[in-house]
Amino acid sequence: MHDLRWLREDPEGFVAAMARRGTDSAAAARAVVALDAARRGRIAEEQARQTRRNEISRAVAEGRRRGEDTASLEAEAQSLRAAEAEAKAGADEMAAFFARLDTVPNRLDADVPDGPDEAFNVEIHRRGAQPAFDFTPRQHFELGEASGLMDFAGAAALSGSRFVVLKGALARMQRALGQFMLDLHAAEHGYTECAVPLLVGGAALRGTGQLPKFKEDLFETTDGRFLIPTAEVPLTNLGGEEVTGILPASKLPMRLVALTECFRSEAGSAGKDTRGMLRQHQFPKVEMVSITRPEDSAEEHERMTRCAETVLERLGLPYRRVLLCAGDTGFASAKTYDLEVWLPGQGKYREISSCSNCGDFQARRMNARFRAGAAARPAFVHTLNGSGVAVGRALIAVMENYQQADGSITVPEALRPYMGGLGRVGGAAGPVGVGSSR
Repeated sequence: MHDLRWLREDPEGFVAAMARRGTDSAAAARAVVALDAARRGRIAEEQARQTRRNEISRAVAEGRRRGEDTASLEAEAQSLRAAEAEAKAGADEMAAFFARLDTVPNRLDADVPDGPDEAFNVEIHRRGAQPAFDFTPRQHFELGEASGLMDFAGAAALSGSRFVVLKGALARMQRALGQFMLDLHAAEHGYTECAVPLLVGGAALRGTGQLPKFKEDLFETTDGRFLIPTAEVPLTNLGGEEVTGILPASKLPMRLVALTECFRSEAGSAGKDTRGMLRQHQFPKVEMVSITRPEDSAEEHERMTRCAETVLERLGLPYRRVLLCAGDTGFASAKTYDLEVWLPGQGKYREISSCSNCGDFQARRMNARFRAGAAARPAFVHTLNGSGVAVGRALIAVMENYQQADGSITVPEALRPYMGGLGRVGGAAGPVGVGSSR
């Protein structure tokens, strides 16, 4: 949510800031400004009516005491009461202001590049050498299905499209990736591991910005709860005042991490990435969340992104960091870095992590505040979130970058302690993943 003082004191600046994101955001901003002006106009009118009613009440009482004719005053009072009733009947319209405000995205940082779509994103750097093959590299689903360790047909029979069943060594490798990431972030990066609910209420999703704008992307239960689209939702809400109260500055930064299943309807993605595991309705992801003082969030954003990069570097996966442009930055984010991992089977980089600084946007929606000192007034925290990283996509990247000519997959050194020392899976290793440990 935005600071109401900003849109009232500088409505043109508010609209201009939203126009960086596109015409729809600019239109929403203009509508919010108009609704707020109308709302404040009604409040002023009501205050004036109430003041006049109080004056009339005193005048009628005084007139009756003196035996004067007060009919005209009483008629005016009746007229004011009728106007008040009409105003109360229209008061529901005021909810439209807050409902519309909930659909206006966050203000972008000044250093976010302009541009309508991903073509205008800016590459910051690349790390790691792309592997050279003396054969044509295959995509992950070709490798997985050939080894019998990846079953899309069976998953479709159970649940429909955009699901997969992993078996044997690939199931173990996915579990190993998640455990490796959790251990790295908790032991070396200072995040507190959390096990969080996979079902949350609407208020939690509104707090992080998924509701109301992205309701169609969510899976809702029959009792009004929702499956989480990312652990960002429960983790970030743990910093809300309803959960923790007003945080003392000494508790900041709060750094939390969780490995969860995530659930997305993938609304609007018909025809995109229909083969394989890139775009699923259910997928595991390690999520990092930081809650900081405002002056610390920019530095924390860089730190968080490095934490995610370290995962890819430890796994020996080539990647690049990209700064998203205005039109490609997410609704709640003020600034986002995407990490894109190289997939030889596709011959391109694909997103594996997004690390975002949301400023005080989410904090205002969930009333997350801190107090710098005993005498200080509460202030809104800044919230950040980042994939640390998407486990399924990491599995894809390992399969494609470490594939061998016979279809087997070499296990990265960082994962071997989590795989019982196993050095190769699939292909010549056999469908149960028993192979060499080179």
